Amino acid sequence: MSQAKGDRRERELVNALDEAGFAVMRAPASGSATERELPDVLAGDGEQFYAIEAKSSSGDPIYLTGEEVEALIYFARNFGAKPRIGVRFDREDWYFFHPGDLYVTDGGNYRVKKETAIADGTDFAEFVGESEKVTLEEVGDDADDGPDEDVLRVLNAVEQGVMDVEEAAEILE
Repeated sequence: MSQAKGDRRERELVNALDEAGFAVMRAPASGSATERELPDVLAGDGEQFYAIEAKSSSGDPIYLTGEEVEALIYFARNFGAKPRIGVRFDREDWYFFHPGDLYVTDGGNYRVKKETAIADGTDFAEFVGESEKVTLEEVGDDADDGPDEDVLRVLNAVEQGVMDVEEAAEILE
């Protein structure tokens, strides 16, 4: 990916966070403008504060060096922000990860695949507090356990001719 495309993606993220109500700034040329390692984006909404390393790809896995991630964690800790890795694949939204949730390669680098971002990442709406991710397992926990046993008994009584429809309706009200 070209540096220009990476810069454009960072500006896109900054603008989206700004529109979502965050105070946000981009550290231009982060990593090369100073001896200190800086995150790409700093954002806060008065309650949540983030130091974000932003990466994008056309579809290939995104890799970060161990040094990049360590520098992000160090800066975030000293700044009082939460470290996050923001990834964006072409034709997809931004997804966010805590560095500890990323896959670590044998060489000590970090990797995010597109499928992992979509399945396990925090999407932009959830990241800015506009929605909350619900898993299928959680939906299953809230699912109705089936029809009420008392209602079934009344309906069976009507079906067997033991109770007429009017009497059943009165009971079920």
